Amino acid sequence: MPLPTNPYQPYAKLHENPTGPGDKRPTTTQVLQDEGLLDGGLKGKVYLVTGCSAGLGAETARALHTAGGDVYMTVRESKKAEGEKIIQDIKSNSKGTGKLELIFMDLSLPDSVRSGAADFLARSPTLNVLIENAGVMAPAYSKTASGHELQMGTNHFGHFLLFQLLKDTLLSSATPSNPSRVVIVSSAGHHFSPIRFDDMDFTKGGDYDGYTAYGQSKTANIYMASSIERHYSHKNLHATSVHPGAIWDTDIKRHQSLELVDSTFDMSKLKPLIKSSEQGASTQVWAATAEYFKDKGGLYLTETGVAGPQLEGAHQAIGGYVGHTYDEEAEERLWRVSCEEFGLGYD
Repeated sequence: MPLPTNPYQPYAKLHENPTGPGDKRPTTTQVLQDEGLLDGGLKGKVYLVTGCSAGLGAETARALHTAGGDVYMTVRESKKAEGEKIIQDIKSNSKGTGKLELIFMDLSLPDSVRSGAADFLARSPTLNVLIENAGVMAPAYSKTASGHELQMGTNHFGHFLLFQLLKDTLLSSATPSNPSRVVIVSSAGHHFSPIRFDDMDFTKGGDYDGYTAYGQSKTANIYMASSIERHYSHKNLHATSVHPGAIWDTDIKRHQSLELVDSTFDMSKLKPLIKSSEQGASTQVWAATAEYFKDKGGLYLTETGVAGPQLEGAHQAIGGYVGHTYDEEAEERLWRVSCEEFGLGYD
């Protein structure tokens, strides 16, 4: 995809002087209100959101249901109680009357992804928007059952398989006037690493670094969205990738200490940039619902806008694009590797 030279940033002024969670930066509610969707505007639309046991996934599901959508939320079976609690909370506060249901899925386990996708397809013949939100960040080194480093296996390969299993339904649900969408939650952490094609799983020697592995997986999220756009936009399916911002009240930090975050990101500079979960979810809700993305994709988003280049001296958490963010050759190489992983034809 060509680099955005004049990126669309409708909320740029609201991001000029951040002061921390709850400041003037947009929330999911403001995005839906600005799009004219709060009063049942998503009625009849079907959404599947991964990683809804806390944080961004829960807030994304809340916003979409409040605006009238049918929302299916994935959680791991071990998080069933948390998921049920979130559903009860959403229903008690939401104006929406659409479906709100749990799907059990562990993205690190291909068989669990397959069973979760089958469960969803048994419940709904339609899928308008897939939001791949779940993720793991900077754990100790481990591998998935398929032999992949945990972050690459979960954040990328698990979501790639899920998309492939739901692709036909996304395509059959799409029309020229109502295209389907895929929104993939990446991160400014993609700055840490391009795709390590020679050693994705850190098995060829050298020290494992959790943030390098995280960065690779988040680059993979961006590449996947760009490849979906390239392969399927002509069939009325569009895809974007999203950096939600720095959010502290989310489960993704479970593997990190405050000291580790401070040594990596400098908390004194990070604190004003931290968002609430409702603010953090605004960019993915914007990507999933905004009229602007009705006929376009293949873009990396941040600050509820299309990302421009990372500016010199700007904190990484702002999330502009860097040299490897857009790379068609690497995108297609990863797409081919991912298809081969699951025995899929390259299309």
